[in-house]
Amino acid sequence: MNYIGSKYKLAEFIADSIKEVVGSFEGTTIAELFGGTGIIARNLKSEVKKLIVNDLEPYSFTLLKNYIGNTQPIAQSEALIQTLNDLPPFEGFIYQHYCAGGGSGRMYFSDENGQKIDAIRQQIEAWKKTQHIDEPTYYFLLASLLESADKVANTASVYGAFLKHLKKSALKELELTPAEFAITQQANEVYNEDANELVKRPAVQGDILYLDPPYNARQYGANYHLLNTIALYDDFEPKGKTGLRDYNRSVYCQKDKVATAFEALIADAQFQYIFVSYNNEGLMSKEEVKRILSKYGKYSLKTTQYQRFKADKTENRNHKADATEEYLHILVKNF
Repeated sequence: MNYIGSKYKLAEFIADSIKEVVGSFEGTTIAELFGGTGIIARNLKSEVKKLIVNDLEPYSFTLLKNYIGNTQPIAQSEALIQTLNDLPPFEGFIYQHYCAGGGSGRMYFSDENGQKIDAIRQQIEAWKKTQHIDEPTYYFLLASLLESADKVANTASVYGAFLKHLKKSALKELELTPAEFAITQQANEVYNEDANELVKRPAVQGDILYLDPPYNARQYGANYHLLNTIALYDDFEPKGKTGLRDYNRSVYCQKDKVATAFEALIADAQFQYIFVSYNNEGLMSKEEVKRILSKYGKYSLKTTQYQRFKADKTENRNHKADATEEYLHILVKNF
């Protein structure tokens, strides 16, 4: 998925940097409390003893339940995917509120893809209610739908707005493809909670804590509201031109609150090694993050350059992305 703040291109840098400090991942418990699409945890899944992951957004929680929570093969996965792909179209919530044919004035998906999303989503829920599928299979299928729908969305990558005309990728027929995950022998934990509250739990502790909080004022709940709607598939009245739903407003996206929340999180964290991804465009300065972390132990910093997220690659092919400096703040915490 195209994703604001994605660490896909930085995953190797982050993993190597962590290993330089801790020596080895073998036998470790690693927590990631702002999980997003789970790229870092997914890359480390086969190397560690246990993962604890969390995200407050429902679509992220769904992805994490599949990629991190699921560790054993899904029975009859190919047959289930095929059955869902073969369903007849259905004019459900997505079609009615987020496709041109539904009369809402919104064009997040083609009419055909909106109806296919509705048909698949309703069937997944029906299978869950009748216990035709278990929880691991439910999240596997739901994650597969989220990623497959995202590939044909008529947006500039985020869902803050839709495009006025269907772009080339949005005209393609949605094909449900499996969200394959790594098979391991773990008992990982996946949460859908506020990170500052979750970290206070006695059970949420381990060796390494990796934090990738929001950097700026862009709220993920607004930018990915439609993925949350597909994940939850609940009944509500979409608001305004873009069909927004009520969403979580993170304090990490608020200039006057972020530092206080961040320090509280560090103070409560029961992990010896803490690694924090941030960049030079964040609401907190490099110096402010250093000041806070240095109160709690030995501090150090690693940096690297990378190209920032661009919302629409197809519309900006001749525009070179600006380089951003990524910071990995490191704390060896005193207890």
